[in-house]
Amino acid sequence: MRVLIVDDSKTMRKIERSVLVKLGYEDIEEAVDGQDAMSKVAAVKPNLILLDWNMPVMDGITFLKNFRAKDKSTPVIMVTTEAEKSRVLEAIKTGVNNYAVKPFTPESISKIIEATMAKAA
Repeated sequence: MRVLIVDDSKTMRKIERSVLVKLGYEDIEEAVDGQDAMSKVAAVKPNLILLDWNMPVMDGITFLKNFRAKDKSTPVIMVTTEAEKSRVLEAIKTGVNNYAVKPFTPESISKIIEATMAKAA
C-alpha cells in the first residue's frame, strides 16, 4: 500500500513516516506542499494521503479541492493544528475522510489511519 505524506515540516513528515512504518506501511512518498503533491499523485497513485492544512505555495484545502475533482475515492486524512469546528467542517465538506489534530500520539494517529482504511475497504 502506497501512502503520500504532504507536509511542509520535515519533522512532521519524519514522525508520520515512523508511525506508518510501525503500522507496516513501507511504500511511502513525501511532498512538501500541495503543489508538490499535485505533481506527484498521478505517478505515486497513493492508497492513502496524510495532508497538512497550512503550507506555503498550495495549502492542504486547495490541494484537496483539486485532488477531489479528479479522485473521489482515495482516503485523505487531514493532519493539522486547525482544530476549530468550522475548519473541521470545511475539510469534511471538501472531501476529507478523517481528521487528526497536531500534536498527536503515535497511538492516536495509528487508530485514525486504521479506522479510515477499514471504512474505505
